[in-house]
Amino acid sequence: MNCHVRIHLAVILFVFAGLGLIADKATCGPPRKAGPTAATLTSAVVVKEQGQSAKRLKVYISVDMEGIAGVVTADQLGPAGFEYERFRRFMTNETLAAVNAAKAAGATEIVISDSHGNGESLLIDQFPKDVRIVRAWPRHGGMMAGLDASFDAAMFIGYHASTTNPRGVRAHTFSSAHLARVGLNGNAVTEGEFNAAYAGAFGVPVIFASGDDAATEELRSRLGRIEIAETKKSLGFHSAETLTPEAACEKITTGVRAALGRLQDFKPYVVKTPVTLELTFKNYTPAEILSYLHGVTRVDAHTIRFVGKDMQEVDDFVEFVDNYNPDMTP
Repeated sequence: MNCHVRIHLAVILFVFAGLGLIADKATCGPPRKAGPTAATLTSAVVVKEQGQSAKRLKVYISVDMEGIAGVVTADQLGPAGFEYERFRRFMTNETLAAVNAAKAAGATEIVISDSHGNGESLLIDQFPKDVRIVRAWPRHGGMMAGLDASFDAAMFIGYHASTTNPRGVRAHTFSSAHLARVGLNGNAVTEGEFNAAYAGAFGVPVIFASGDDAATEELRSRLGRIEIAETKKSLGFHSAETLTPEAACEKITTGVRAALGRLQDFKPYVVKTPVTLELTFKNYTPAEILSYLHGVTRVDAHTIRFVGKDMQEVDDFVEFVDNYNPDMTP
């Protein structure tokens, strides 16, 4: 037997000896130290598994309704609509698809923001008991309430295009009734871009979004190659070619898994501070009255400008404008 053959044999003998199956030492070259025992190897595997299971993955999911599969008119969007109760279920199921996919990909903590209408659309009894849900208004953070720097990623379900986009089902930004444009640092933004900037101020990247083709294209043009699930193709403000609810859930599942599978590829979307906010109203009276506030400038008949030190301050201003009503009661 030549030395090369003895070397190969020695390697095999060394491995078996380390596992306690044989006691012979290698016969070629200097004596070697004993390899790890089976008990040592098992212990190492346990330690590694414990380290993996202890890794935290915290995910935030903001949910709107206009981008849910099948939604096209007010008939699906509010309690007065004849299809609202059915579409609450579809909205809940699309969110559950994201939750379950995130859990399968390793998410250990999930917070969901019910961000449509009155903030009480999701059927909360359908969610796993370890999920937390943000509901109702007003609230600091708006559609991203409860998000902070402890989160690893944010996702958008059921989002829609902006009010300045000529395409998109039910396209608007924050208020379809009152606002004609929302701008950050001179650029018109979608709700998704605004919310991504809010998350970015905490160092949290947006990694996934679902909605119609206009919404997902718009978000990708601003946020980069985030994972998307296109739930329908816009045919007009009140019409679409839509997936079925089941097919939409399958696309969301695939997209969320893909996003979390390449989490390291995403960067937070950060806007320069201080942040200049511009709100253009469909009517001129709100612009006139809000300009009476210190720190608010009236840019034109319908537009005001507010400069905030950061996205939290800007978001609080938007929440005030969108929620304040002098007729409010406790």
